[in-house]
Amino acid sequence: MKTRALALVTLLASAGSWAACPDWLDTEKRRLHAKEQVDLCALTDGKPVLIVNTASHCGFTGQFKQLEALHQQYGDQGLVVLGFPSDDFFQEADDEAETAEVCYKNYGVSFTMLTPVSVRGGDADPIFQELARQGGAPKWNFYKYLVSPEGKLVDYWSPRTEPDDAEITGAIETLLK
Repeated sequence: MKTRALALVTLLASAGSWAACPDWLDTEKRRLHAKEQVDLCALTDGKPVLIVNTASHCGFTGQFKQLEALHQQYGDQGLVVLGFPSDDFFQEADDEAETAEVCYKNYGVSFTMLTPVSVRGGDADPIFQELARQGGAPKWNFYKYLVSPEGKLVDYWSPRTEPDDAEITGAIETLLK
């Protein structure tokens, strides 16, 4: 029975887009303040992705509202927004419950927020290692990385570029065409 199941999975993977998942997104991460694991390959399969390193106590935390607006505007068209809290710049809450409250309660975030990770240096999560390799490591909170459905970095922006900036929305709309 296991052999048949394995053969079916192998067949489906070779025939479908599972095989196209970039190695650096071929992982599971835990959803923020939850037990649920998120399969990033399944979530991002064939879709453009906006990856953001966030912090709950940063001067740019208000960008959660604009990120949520992007999720609401473009999510049905295929855009996936992923938030990764990080304390690399010493502005993330020490308690995951507090981080969740800031995101979900204070800013109404419904896009996928994952558990805190390191985003720079030798301890960086493999996702941020790859983003740094393809473009650059975040130098502060709320760096925004737009990734093509094939897993290639299209562009990235510092926190000074707001999520609803025409440069970002234009790049998203180009990928969604």
